[in-house]
Amino acid sequence: MISVEGLKVEFGVKPLFTDASFVINARDRIALVGKNGAGKSTLLKILCGQQQPTAGTVAIPTETAIGYLPQVMKLMDNTTVREETQKAFANVTALADRVDKLEREMNERTDYDTDDYMQLVERYTTEHERLMMMGAAHREAELERTLVGLGFKRTDLDRPTKEFSGGWRMRIELAKILLEKPDVLLLDEPTNHLDIESIQWLEQFLAQSASAVVLVSHDRAFINNVCNRTLEISCGQITDYKVKYDEYVTLRKERREQQLRAYENQQKEIADMKAFIERFRYQATKAVQVQQKVKQLEKIVPIEVDEVDNSAMHLKFPPCQRSGDYPIICDELRKAYDHVVFDHVNLTIKRGEKVAFVGKNGEGKTTLVKCIMDEIDYEGILKIGHNVQIGYFAQNQAQLLDEGLTVHQTIDNAARGDIRLRINDILGAFMFGGENADKRVRVLSGGERSRLAMIKLLLEPVNLLILDEPTNHLDMLSKDVLKEAIKAFDGTAIIVSHDREFLDGLVTKVYEFGGGKVREHLGGIYDFLRDRKIEELSQLGRANETNAANEASKAQKPQEPQKPTSYAEHKEQQRRKARAEKAVKASEQKIEKMEARLKELDELLMNPEKASDMTLVTEYTQTKRTLDEEIEQWEQLSEELEALTN
Repeated sequence: MISVEGLKVEFGVKPLFTDASFVINARDRIALVGKNGAGKSTLLKILCGQQQPTAGTVAIPTETAIGYLPQVMKLMDNTTVREETQKAFANVTALADRVDKLEREMNERTDYDTDDYMQLVERYTTEHERLMMMGAAHREAELERTLVGLGFKRTDLDRPTKEFSGGWRMRIELAKILLEKPDVLLLDEPTNHLDIESIQWLEQFLAQSASAVVLVSHDRAFINNVCNRTLEISCGQITDYKVKYDEYVTLRKERREQQLRAYENQQKEIADMKAFIERFRYQATKAVQVQQKVKQLEKIVPIEVDEVDNSAMHLKFPPCQRSGDYPIICDELRKAYDHVVFDHVNLTIKRGEKVAFVGKNGEGKTTLVKCIMDEIDYEGILKIGHNVQIGYFAQNQAQLLDEGLTVHQTIDNAARGDIRLRINDILGAFMFGGENADKRVRVLSGGERSRLAMIKLLLEPVNLLILDEPTNHLDMLSKDVLKEAIKAFDGTAIIVSHDREFLDGLVTKVYEFGGGKVREHLGGIYDFLRDRKIEELSQLGRANETNAANEASKAQKPQEPQKPTSYAEHKEQQRRKARAEKAVKASEQKIEKMEARLKELDELLMNPEKASDMTLVTEYTQTKRTLDEEIEQWEQLSEELEALTN
């Protein structure tokens, strides 16, 4: 579909990447990964034609339509949400106008027997069929379904776009691109302005879409669920891994170890050559050999090793005084504007707890945070515990930095005590090492500003952390450093986030915001999803209604065990049981085949000649991981079959 050959891009002395070649095929789902500044957004701009490469070619068939969502775009403010989104149907609207014009012409003419009239009828028929194939009859329903999936309420659709924040208007642009149904979707950080429900809706949409997808995202769970291929930009090269992101991480680690070994061998070879040259430089009998070594040395192409892993370090928050046992207590808390945001909120957060606030955008998560920070008024009681020192990271924290300062000056001004001796190490951990530390804040990208604001927070001695969407614009490495720091933090943390991977293993309690209520759920983020008995968070509203109806029904009459009440139901139950038996059997066959292959690989790797064969090692690792996953799947299927049998 898109063929890239010998691509090279350079802005300064060192190119972003060189000699990049790959192909994007129909229905490919590609994650584009690499450090911030590696050239991911630049590559997307080249693929959509907004930027030209220094060298190389990008071949795109003329009939291929490309949809591109950049991180930042200029948005219109003179239409409603519905009118702006309808612009996605510009081609359909133009075709519908042509069909209407042809129909009027047919109705006005009476020369039914002429060839000219028959050609008119044929044109009308062809265009009308095209219009039907483009789904013109269902476009309004599709428009509403897409906007609701991305978090809008139906009552929002006729509101002016200027009433919405930049994040919500970016959702409108995303909806327009999805509704255009291009052959290739290029998405640059599409999840930055989405909540968990909308992200999961987008995952499902992309899984069912016929379009090829190339996306840049720092949401690990999102790219794992969407993508089946990974393109990495590293050390000025683009490497194609035809696996999902998690598998890419394993393969990349093995590849980096190979790079390190090759680098060390090359450095030893270079050192030996230099030593030979220095030793025999002035001996006439060795002049020829010395010249040969000099030429060999000049021809050596230095092996580069990506230093992304070297920049990682363990950080922790500076010590702070111990807070009271209950840093946050809410009693019958209420907040309303022209509508009720939440009411009857009763919650107690204990010292040392790590909790998550989840729910759709607009349901009151940030509003409650602002109440805690005393930035807005409220009704009811909200108590801040004894000796609580709050560290607050707001969604707009990155915009509050002093643009006139350098990166180093910003952190130097915030650091206190011995931590100032480690400023360069800390900056390096968040990829502000070397010359980057001297950059002015005004020239930093959104991601770089977020990282800088996060470093400032890491330097503050606090015992209550409140983080509102802290992972937006953070790359994988920075998120891992932050997550580890919060895990090691001995204070209390409230995290508002849509990033499931970030929350997983970090929080022990989830507060769900929705319908003006705040509900407490014990356990982690995936425990919360399982407890709600839903496959995706977009079903939360419907689940709440169902639960309420069930509870009302229970109050009226005692529960009876469900039994098939008709022959049709009995047959359906038998079919489900047969399907479950078939799935268990298929899973057992897969397990048997993988176990046999692992046994073969074990025997091969016992051979000293094969022990260092990285292809066999990689296959063994992948097969073992797949086997573990399949065993888990088999256990789940077996439980389902047992339930159906009983």
